[in-house]
Amino acid sequence: MPKTPKPLTTTLAQAIHEFVRDGDAVALEGFTHLIPFAAGHEIIRQRKRNLTLIRMTPDLIYDQLIGAGCVRKLIFSWGGNPGVGSLHRFRDAIENDWPAPLQIEEHSHAALASAYTAGASGLPFSILRGYTGTDLPRYNPNIRFVECPFTGERLAAVPALRPQVTIIHAQKADHRGNVLMWGIVGVQKEAALSAERVVVTVEEIVEDLGATPNASILPFWTVDAVVKVPGGASPSYAMGYYDRDNAFYKRWDGISRTREGFLQWLKENVYLEQSVSESV
Repeated sequence: MPKTPKPLTTTLAQAIHEFVRDGDAVALEGFTHLIPFAAGHEIIRQRKRNLTLIRMTPDLIYDQLIGAGCVRKLIFSWGGNPGVGSLHRFRDAIENDWPAPLQIEEHSHAALASAYTAGASGLPFSILRGYTGTDLPRYNPNIRFVECPFTGERLAAVPALRPQVTIIHAQKADHRGNVLMWGIVGVQKEAALSAERVVVTVEEIVEDLGATPNASILPFWTVDAVVKVPGGASPSYAMGYYDRDNAFYKRWDGISRTREGFLQWLKENVYLEQSVSESV
């Protein structure tokens, strides 16, 4: 059902204040590039709590959100610092309950992608060929098996994902809220269509997207807020705007290895970024 047209453009602080609520299930999606780091930092600044975070391949931004105490549960498929190693704040939460205990629900990439698709389609669960011969169903009770009524084939089933909020980053949006992105596109569209509320940060807001209608990944009626945030995906990259900051991904291993180093980094690089959230 199309959403009622309304003013979509706002500030990042206002969008997070209005659309991300304590206890929500929140998906911040973007595969390799267009990862919404700026939005994640605003969630940290506003001290949102008890969130269930959902993401394929959680990397640095989820490590930061976990270490900042925002997260109660993580639903994910593979987690790490790509090309470098472990996520130390993630590991500390699992192994030592710091800064708080963290529940986890691990899936394969294929399962999470199909779960988003099921949520976007209004279905209660998704089915896939997978998990046969693996141990993961022993540890995740949300992986079950069903028999195909037509062929008798045994298939895996996982619950549909329906986050309260999905946040993505894209290259462009127009003033109506139509969103355009290009390059590597992961599950951003499915994650957005499965959510109750959708926030999109973009490199720029333009009068004309300069693209055919079918090129718009998300039409305006699927989006609740659009925020202009140049550099909003850094240190990941936005194709056509800036490259991936590989050096930062390497530095993060040392920054996040100790609690003291991580907290100092948060203080200097996230909390000291002036946010107008205190006035909203």
